[in-house]
Amino acid sequence: MTSPTPRPGIMSVEPYVGGKSALPGQAKPIKLSSNEGALGPSPRAIAALQKAAETMHRYPDGSASDLRAALAKRFGLNADRIVCGAGSDELIALLCRAYAGPGDEVLYSQYGFVMYPIATHGVGATPVAAPEAGFRTDVDALLAKASAKTKICFVANPNNPTGTYITAAELKRLRDKLPATTLLVVDAAYAEYVSRNDYSNGVELVEAGDNVVMLRTFSKIFALGGMRLGWGYCPPAVADVLHRLRGPFNVAAAAQAAGIAALEDLAFADQSRAHNDMWLPWFTQEVQKLGLEVTPSVGNFVLVGFPTAGAHTAAAANAFLNARGIIPRLVANYGLPNHIRFTIGTEAELRAVIAALADFLK
Repeated sequence: MTSPTPRPGIMSVEPYVGGKSALPGQAKPIKLSSNEGALGPSPRAIAALQKAAETMHRYPDGSASDLRAALAKRFGLNADRIVCGAGSDELIALLCRAYAGPGDEVLYSQYGFVMYPIATHGVGATPVAAPEAGFRTDVDALLAKASAKTKICFVANPNNPTGTYITAAELKRLRDKLPATTLLVVDAAYAEYVSRNDYSNGVELVEAGDNVVMLRTFSKIFALGGMRLGWGYCPPAVADVLHRLRGPFNVAAAAQAAGIAALEDLAFADQSRAHNDMWLPWFTQEVQKLGLEVTPSVGNFVLVGFPTAGAHTAAAANAFLNARGIIPRLVANYGLPNHIRFTIGTEAELRAVIAALADFLK
């Protein structure tokens, strides 16, 4: 017997593995593996989700018109240029389907989101990674790898898992120097956490031309990861293409309702940001006091480096923390076998991590 043969590139995909949520024998582990909002979702979003359950027998609004209007109002955008998806990862896949294929290349930074090469392989295109300098996206390295074959360039800003970012000027220089036919996709999943004056989420580049897309998500500061809700801000022609490719009801009604409510709860988003502003530097300093290396982060997580050999490796630290009921994220699949990523959780969770790491390093 013979079996169906998948398209070229499919078998090159290393399946995405999300952060662990459970540990054997641990009823309520401390989960710091997926960069989820420390305070959970807005109470308004929870209420909207409960209300939406009453009409779950109805199809959702296929155009997500109310959600797009709410996004436009919250961020000062044109609703007609917004495309919603089942998480920003769906939009990443749709962009690759739309603009790349066999013989094409998709460019990204060395430690960029692993969904970029996965989506690229899925359409038979070739992923190309540009080296980073100091765990930071290197614009010159990206430009050196770009060519006429480069159909898409993904830049996560801030980047996950490093937490670093490039400035607005660097982002503009990248767009100016890339081939005009290359679509620059700025993945700004953590933009709401960034307060640096020189940062840009890329929206001005979207509005200035026809070859930049900005991606965002509800999974981080809005803490709606379980709803699978993301969105993109696009040039009109790109938005038209994505609408042609996406499923007719790709965003669930419950997700739309929860997303609208989360957008309208400004006070809760401010509270979530203030929590991160307080505990990100505290956690960074406490880890450094233990003698470990921390990559400066502007997101809601930190990347911590461990010794490459001996008793205190990243793998050993992860096992020790798991035994204490703590779940961080190993990032060997990003090419960082000596590092662990920690989400900024609640005060109690972070203090438990510091105490555990102190015991581990004794």
